[in-house]
Amino acid sequence: MTETPITPELREGVAALAEQAGRAILGVYESDFAVEHKDDRSPLTAADLAAHRCIVEGLAALTPDIPVLSEESADEVPTATRRGWSRLWVVDPLDGTREFIKRNGEFTVNIALVEGGDVVFGVVHAPVTGVTWAGGRGLGATRSEGGEVRPMAVRAPAVAPLRVAASRSHRDERTQGFIDRMGEVEPIGLGSSLKFCRIAEGGMDVYPRFGPTSEWDTAAAQAVLEGAGGAVLDLQGRPFRYNQRDTILNGEFIALGDTELPWPRWAGSAA
Repeated sequence: MTETPITPELREGVAALAEQAGRAILGVYESDFAVEHKDDRSPLTAADLAAHRCIVEGLAALTPDIPVLSEESADEVPTATRRGWSRLWVVDPLDGTREFIKRNGEFTVNIALVEGGDVVFGVVHAPVTGVTWAGGRGLGATRSEGGEVRPMAVRAPAVAPLRVAASRSHRDERTQGFIDRMGEVEPIGLGSSLKFCRIAEGGMDVYPRFGPTSEWDTAAAQAVLEGAGGAVLDLQGRPFRYNQRDTILNGEFIALGDTELPWPRWAGSAA
């Protein structure tokens, strides 16, 4: 039982908020937008900021007693303050800014509820397609498009050729080695948290990630994937947890649909 009941009203409210943020993003996407860069050289657009304002204001109205950690305001929150939050919203207003800049449509809005280090509910919305995924461990997972809401589940057992998510913007030698050890595979390039959602739908099987990500990149999509029967695991086989360290950077992980797959052998590590 979570501290915050995940009621239908809360689920629908957060989904509506993600979709509202998506409309704000599309307003910029369809214009001649400028690109700035943060201190870490990651790109920033007016769409990131518009979606951020929309989500933060909306969550404050929806759950005024739960603080929000958003990528676009994280620097304003002292680490000690954040670590003292037993529950919080973890938000990426625009996941896949590089994909947004490329105008390939592969970007999302990510909103996740974390309690006691565990992600308990998440919503991922794709503004260009209008698809919204929502779910959490023990809650199931749904895919919504055009007013139609349907449950979804991972592909298990997964059979060859395994469909492996290979990031368009991040691909290194270690990832390639992992894919090579998988045997017969079908690599699929896809940006942002869409990779997790495709696994949750049963359209992909595995997503290895050995490069850096932040907690807001994975939290909402992990909730969706867990709701569909999958998992996001560190290389020791433990589910990812959040707001447990001074850094908001994630370690390496494997996202799986079928959790019985022999991923430790592919990763060259033991779970």
